[in-house]
Amino acid sequence: MPAFERALALGVTTLEADLAMTRDGVLVVSHDAQLNPALTRDPDGRWLAAPGPPIWTLTAVELARYDVGRLDPASDYGRQWPQQAGQDGVRIPTFADLLALARRVGVRLNVEIKMTPDNAPPTADATRFAQAVVDAVRAAGLQQQVTIQGFDWRPLLEVRRLAPELATACLTIVSPRFDTLRPETDGASRWHAGLKLADHGGSLPRMVQAAGCSIWSPFWRNLDTAGMAEAQVLGLKVIPWTLNDPTDIARFIEMGADGVISDYPDRVRAVLQALGKPLPAPWKPQ
Repeated sequence: MPAFERALALGVTTLEADLAMTRDGVLVVSHDAQLNPALTRDPDGRWLAAPGPPIWTLTAVELARYDVGRLDPASDYGRQWPQQAGQDGVRIPTFADLLALARRVGVRLNVEIKMTPDNAPPTADATRFAQAVVDAVRAAGLQQQVTIQGFDWRPLLEVRRLAPELATACLTIVSPRFDTLRPETDGASRWHAGLKLADHGGSLPRMVQAAGCSIWSPFWRNLDTAGMAEAQVLGLKVIPWTLNDPTDIARFIEMGADGVISDYPDRVRAVLQALGKPLPAPWKPQ
């Protein structure tokens, strides 16, 4: 939660967060489906020596015993983010905590249902996960303020079935280490809930549209002018991730991206100002 409050102070218009679920069905905010030793200390204050248990195997009470307020400076992750301002005594927040913050300050949320086709690490199944997210957003009355995204499109299709009023964003990437477009023997990528690129003329934007997503969020290195134009002609918003270099941020803003996902929102705002673009206003209820 301190990180979200810092982001708000920098003027973000949308908070991005990933979701996991505990064994007793509590949605929590965590990038990792299991406890990450680079940022997790046990109840005795010791860094985990290895990846911890999957969140899906812990109750909410058990999870709350762990401190995730700072990075282990000796870890590769800690060396990657030397500017992180750590705090002690910070716990993994619940999704309810984040929804309450969004309702109080009027910021949008972009939440990722964190799961993989091979269920490693294990999580709730797509149907249960999607239902829990939909129920939480509806209970908070934030349907117009929340977008649900994911690399695994199965829960996104479930969200669309359960709550057509909720916007969904299809995440994609093609890289040597992570490729969500690579097809299996049946011609479909295991990440795309059975949808086949060939059935949509080889067009990724058209397949995103077929999945019911109103937003396409590709890895920024995979996005070119033609792809953006095709998606926007189809009525999709295009929001690439994760842009951290000011030169790249400026290039995609000038290409006409509908938004920018960045680890450094202060850099995005500086680029907007340098380009003479208006700074985005906070989200306001319709």
